[in-house]
Amino acid sequence: MLVHSRKGRWATWAVFFALVAPLFALPLLVIVAASFATNWSGVLPSGFTGGHYKAATSGDSLTALTTSLVTAVTASLLALVVGGWAALAAAALSKRGRRAMDALFMLPVAVPSVVVGLAVLVAFSKPPMLLNGTRWIVIVAHTILVTAFAYQSVSAAVVRLDPAYEQAAASLGARPAHVLWKVKLPLLLPSLNAAAGLCFALSMGELSATMMLYPPDWMPLPVQIYAITDRGSLFTGSAIAVVLMATTLLVLLVMSRIRTKASYR
Repeated sequence: MLVHSRKGRWATWAVFFALVAPLFALPLLVIVAASFATNWSGVLPSGFTGGHYKAATSGDSLTALTTSLVTAVTASLLALVVGGWAALAAAALSKRGRRAMDALFMLPVAVPSVVVGLAVLVAFSKPPMLLNGTRWIVIVAHTILVTAFAYQSVSAAVVRLDPAYEQAAASLGARPAHVLWKVKLPLLLPSLNAAAGLCFALSMGELSATMMLYPPDWMPLPVQIYAITDRGSLFTGSAIAVVLMATTLLVLLVMSRIRTKASYR
């Protein structure tokens, strides 16, 4: 849209395929190719099999995929509640208060996730909040890591809201709670949906903090991919990685369709 000449458009596409495509698409294509390979000793894989996907969609891999989905959905919902509430509360604060709130919620993403994992492990390994060894410590860590993105997304949307809607509802006698549920939240639904998608995707791929926390009966799929590839089963690990990517993209596509339909109402 910004390039009007035909030569300029061709040059833009050439730069895209020469630089962007190899950096982003090629690594994913390599993973897909490896997931079907029986051997890879040259430039291209040799042999073809779909057997790796049988292992990737059954047994421990299927259990790990379910674990990742439950963890990501739960963490995303908690992040939306906490981050959305904090964003709405921060909008009513002074400029200094909003800065303090921003710093508080952005702190977990400003440090390595392994530090967050260690902090959660230390904090919840003794009573009265003894979560170590349970699935909840993994869910708590994921929630902490993704809440910042929910907070930022909702905060940006709250700033863009036209105050005339709230003022009109208040002038008609609507209580603050009614204004929140009937005016603000419907206007924020697209941002909440986008934040949920981002939180879900980040949780599905989280590894560093999870490695420090997961109990044996609650192993998310990224941890299993790491364990399998560490044992030398690169092709099976590639198939599981493709399943993880496909599942995440499918959920994001469904959420995008929901957001699109909601925007037309």
